[in-house]
Amino acid sequence: MTILVFAEHNNTQLKGDTLKAVAAALKIGGDIHVLVAGHNAMGVAEQVAAVKGVSKVILAQDAALEHPVAEALAPMLTELAPAYSHLIAAATTTGKNVMPRVAAALDTAQVSDIIEVVSADTFKRPIYAGNAIATVQSHDSLKVITVRVSAFDAAPATGGGASIESIPVPAQQITATVIGQALAKSERPELTAARIVVSGGRALGSAENYQALIAPLADTLGGAAGASRAAVDAGFAANDLQVGQTGKIVAPELYVAIGISGAIQHLAGMKDSKIIVAINKDEEAPIFQVADYGLVADLFDAVPEMTTALSH
Repeated sequence: MTILVFAEHNNTQLKGDTLKAVAAALKIGGDIHVLVAGHNAMGVAEQVAAVKGVSKVILAQDAALEHPVAEALAPMLTELAPAYSHLIAAATTTGKNVMPRVAAALDTAQVSDIIEVVSADTFKRPIYAGNAIATVQSHDSLKVITVRVSAFDAAPATGGGASIESIPVPAQQITATVIGQALAKSERPELTAARIVVSGGRALGSAENYQALIAPLADTLGGAAGASRAAVDAGFAANDLQVGQTGKIVAPELYVAIGISGAIQHLAGMKDSKIIVAINKDEEAPIFQVADYGLVADLFDAVPEMTTALSH
């Protein structure tokens, strides 16, 4: 049994979510190979080779692979697939874009967003916005799987000694090209990797209030800033800060929910956080049902006081 894990990176640095996909592969067992597809990405391949548990790194380099375009990546994975029992990727934006194309091309039913490995062919995954856990068994000879990264601890980034094998990039007609990209830069940690997340909801009332209240508290705690879908839809925060079923799934050590009612869609994205603190003036708000600590108060009074107290 040999497993192929798809690595996410920026051609310079391996993304931490890949280490969690490797961790899921380790629970399945067998030889673990990792595909690094990119441009001038030998440095990434060397980082992957050092990951404990990886036996081989497959490096494919081409200018067409500089950006993670699904139209280029999916055919490559499809071509490599017959040599493997499992194809695994993190359930990130890229993973969700690439893997369903591979599964469709291989006529295989994808097992999405797994949170636990029961055996080599049986997995657990959340359904109904996380209110139920389904145990799914796949009888397909090749399993195509995406992994919910918040459910797995990262595989050790050091201690391994995998070999690196360069392969030619198959000739293919790519129907999509990247004409540009705008990357949001922030000194705060990435939302899905942060140990502390401070999120704001509709009750903030405006983008100005979001910046005046959520951002300073997140900075004081050394955490990431997040938002509910209602806050994002209202324009208070950027789309990439959305936490929830249709946003990002997070499981930090501390999650602070400010002015968030606790709709089921939001809870699906953060209820696995280790400690949840909720601030809301509505004592009946559903968020208090999952919170470890709740403060019934006006956020416009409580948050500045909290930020000031934590700053000293």
